[in-house]
Amino acid sequence: MKIETLSTFPDMLRTVMSVSMMRIAQEKGLLEFIAHDLRDWTHDRHRSTDDDPYGGGQGLVMKCEPIFEAYDVIAAQSESGNKSATKPYTVFLSPVGEPFTEETACSLAELDHILFVCGHYEGIDERAYTLADKVISLGDYVLTSGELASLVVIDALVRKIPGVLGDEMSAREESFSDGLLEYPHYTRPASFRGLEVPEVLLSGNHAAINAWRREQSLKRTFQLRPDLLECVPLNKKDCEFINSLLNGAQSDSDTLS
Repeated sequence: MKIETLSTFPDMLRTVMSVSMMRIAQEKGLLEFIAHDLRDWTHDRHRSTDDDPYGGGQGLVMKCEPIFEAYDVIAAQSESGNKSATKPYTVFLSPVGEPFTEETACSLAELDHILFVCGHYEGIDERAYTLADKVISLGDYVLTSGELASLVVIDALVRKIPGVLGDEMSAREESFSDGLLEYPHYTRPASFRGLEVPEVLLSGNHAAINAWRREQSLKRTFQLRPDLLECVPLNKKDCEFINSLLNGAQSDSDTLS
């Protein structure tokens, strides 16, 4: 996979992409990463990428001209090197985009070439969004830096590329991989300051361990993200366990009242 970013602060992206799993993915030849400096497509002595908004208001707005010029060059370079190559799938990060989910990460991980356009300041000139194949929001809040938002998406999707993680089961067992929150994890020592590792995890009984982990995932999801349960396929045993949680919650409510 090839991932390119277009940003006024490319060093922010290069720093994160040079460590941990992002670095390993590149060393394995599974990922090519290029961070472009948007200022390379400006034409004034200050290398300005922003200006005052039409109509007045607070903050600065990123100009559309350098974004369009950069996109034209990046897309042309992609197609000139390989006749079968296509223009990069272009992603913008914005609070007005569609919510980012595990499903979106999996979908993006199947692409060969992605360009992330990173906003900054008050926002981006609306005309630049005509270049977007997808606009993504991380949630109902606002960040100053589109670089940070893009890195979150990049990290999530790169982990989905086959061969990036040393243990392929790691990605399958993480939160949201099956629609549920992930079960708790423990490691040595078994006892620490009066806090004990659940005995089942020390038993060596893998069937019992798997059953415990499933129940813990269901319990966490029930307690913290019950909305997720509406979309998760549940078997009879799962439903019985959730009903026991519901009954327990009702009993606690009755006791408090």
